[in-house]
Amino acid sequence: MRILNNILLIGYGNPDRQDDGVAWHILHATALQLGLPALDSYEDEFPTNSRLDFAFHLQLTPEMAEELAPYARICFVDAHMGDIPEPVRMIPVESEFQRSPFTHHLTAQSLISMCETLYGKKPEAVLLSVRGYHFQFERELSPETGALVAKAVNLIVEWLEK
Repeated sequence: MRILNNILLIGYGNPDRQDDGVAWHILHATALQLGLPALDSYEDEFPTNSRLDFAFHLQLTPEMAEELAPYARICFVDAHMGDIPEPVRMIPVESEFQRSPFTHHLTAQSLISMCETLYGKKPEAVLLSVRGYHFQFERELSPETGALVAKAVNLIVEWLEK
């Protein structure tokens, strides 16, 4: 498998809200699939390794633009609701500032736009989103979303091989 240096897998969501935390489960499973150390809890930091970097956050913030600037490739991982027809999908992330009615909501597109505007860097980026079905106050994924994790991991591994 050919994996380039300078790659970041960044997941975000709230693991205390059931399927909203699917990104952490996907990052965890991806690390295991690649034979890398994985974590027991989303509250810990992923160990560093020479193949790629992992990060998990509750949400994207403007301050992350600086952290993204050094990377050549970035895969954002998040949950989506039923408004997207595919249960698992990977799409390119374009640099586009998007206004949001929610003051705490920042999209991957807006974050890449900030990175480009502030630091003159525009990493190649994709967004992998997985359908969430239940958003209760639980740490376990619903069976429906849990069944999608393996497909999401396969998409990430394919993306890494490009």
